[in-house]
Amino acid sequence: MSSDNHSHLEQSGASDASLQQVHDQLQSQKPEKADGNPSYPLMLLGIMCAAVFFGSVYLAHYSSHFDASIFNENQKPTKQAATGPVITPAMLGKRVYTANCVTCHQATGLGQTGIYPPLAGSEWVLEPQHETHMIAIVLHGLNGPITVKGQTYNSAMTPFGGILRDDQIANLLTYIRSEWGNNAPAVSPERVAEVRAQLGARGPFTVEQLNSIK
Repeated sequence: MSSDNHSHLEQSGASDASLQQVHDQLQSQKPEKADGNPSYPLMLLGIMCAAVFFGSVYLAHYSSHFDASIFNENQKPTKQAATGPVITPAMLGKRVYTANCVTCHQATGLGQTGIYPPLAGSEWVLEPQHETHMIAIVLHGLNGPITVKGQTYNSAMTPFGGILRDDQIANLLTYIRSEWGNNAPAVSPERVAEVRAQLGARGPFTVEQLNSIK
């Protein structure tokens, strides 16, 4: 073998050794893999499954089956069309009732015995002189005892004037005054606006204060 060939082989061997040395150094610098699988993906999967489950329960309870006649709170009452249902204020009021009132007064309108008064057959709902009182109660709430159908109740009524518009309150009261066998006239948004302006900003009423309103 000539001296030139021998020198070339030595250089190739040296190059291979250098490459192997660099490779070994790079391998030693790689971070070691942690033993086992991290728990975070499993936790995230559990949270997502729980969110889907509780979301499904919420929709099943409060969606009203996505009934177009009551689901859209911004829907306006409509007349009979060629296709589709008639949208009435009472239908829209049922949506407001389901979202805000059903927990205390129940879907039956019978309330809870000794705690929350009934709306079905209530003189406060049916008698004409109490229309303004009902608007005032929804707007500003009620504290202290109140007698309904011969029984006294003493639980606080939440005010909704700060979160419900005049038309929503009118629709709500129209629904209450026409549901569960009740038969009283509808309440107009204009009347709610008048009472709101008349009462101004204030706290919850007592029955005595309500009876002073005309």
